[in-house]
Amino acid sequence: MTQSLAPAARPTAGPGRARRILRAVAVVSCVPYLALKAAWVAGSHVGIPEGSSLLDDRLTMAVINGLSILLDSAVIVLALVLTRPWGLRVPAWLLAFPVWVATGLLAPVMAGFPAQLVVRAFGGGGASSAGREAFLDEWVFGVVYTGFIAQGLALGGLFVLYARDRWGHLWRGRVWDLPVGAVGPAHRALAVAAAVLALLPLTLHALWACGASAGLGEGRAADRGGEFYVLEALYVVFLLAAVTGAVLLAFRRGRALPVSVPLSLVWVGSGAVACWGGWLSLASLGGPADLADRATPLMNLAYAGQMLVGLLVAAIGVYHVAERSAGTARRAA
Repeated sequence: MTQSLAPAARPTAGPGRARRILRAVAVVSCVPYLALKAAWVAGSHVGIPEGSSLLDDRLTMAVINGLSILLDSAVIVLALVLTRPWGLRVPAWLLAFPVWVATGLLAPVMAGFPAQLVVRAFGGGGASSAGREAFLDEWVFGVVYTGFIAQGLALGGLFVLYARDRWGHLWRGRVWDLPVGAVGPAHRALAVAAAVLALLPLTLHALWACGASAGLGEGRAADRGGEFYVLEALYVVFLLAAVTGAVLLAFRRGRALPVSVPLSLVWVGSGAVACWGGWLSLASLGGPADLADRATPLMNLAYAGQMLVGLLVAAIGVYHVAERSAGTARRAA
């Protein structure tokens, strides 16, 4: 994406009431998480019980927590960019990338945490809930994930309003209106590659969601419960969403659908599988000292595979936006 994707939007005097409220929610919801992470970097054990594996490697914990602080601080910056007049002048790629990352990291949490609460309410938490109590105090999850959900809703609302003003022309109409331009073959090649690469992580996550333990480490297999199965099922859903959106765009399927449908699938699906695949791959590098709790080679393949799928599908979205933007510019000329 380039700055040319933005139409000549006129800066307004300031955000309306709805945008100000959403901005305040986004900023305030970051405070508990940032305070908790800063305390851990400073050496505090608040929320971490004795014997937790988080205390095994202080340096790795400090590095990961420092990175987490940077990522969540970006939510505050994005909230300002999306609500201030000068935000309309920010280069498209410089804004779209961090919002895509935020969407990818927050979407599974927003869908997964409420589903996990339902599972636990019906007694389906199982071994993972018991194992998790030795990892962090229970209240930490409620505070952190509630904040993430508030961030996701507020930031998502702000971005939809911003994108409608700046790029709304790029997702108008239906799939049958999309021109088959010079990048059509590239669309299709990327979609096929994404679908093929998705087979391994899709199969593994589906097996793990159904109760299979093949490829899981001993510790992970022993700690499985309803919450684990919810997460694995969500990875399947987001992988399917990403590949489906890519195929719809690349092969012009579902021609009666609004263009916003495949674009939304591509945006959310690719972000979720790429960002969580990348995050889990990074976390596995500094895994626990106990070999039974470390990610196995097959688990790492699943994480790396879904990350690659997400990046390929994201590239299809970028190609589509560039193609349609160029077509709009030619017609305007």
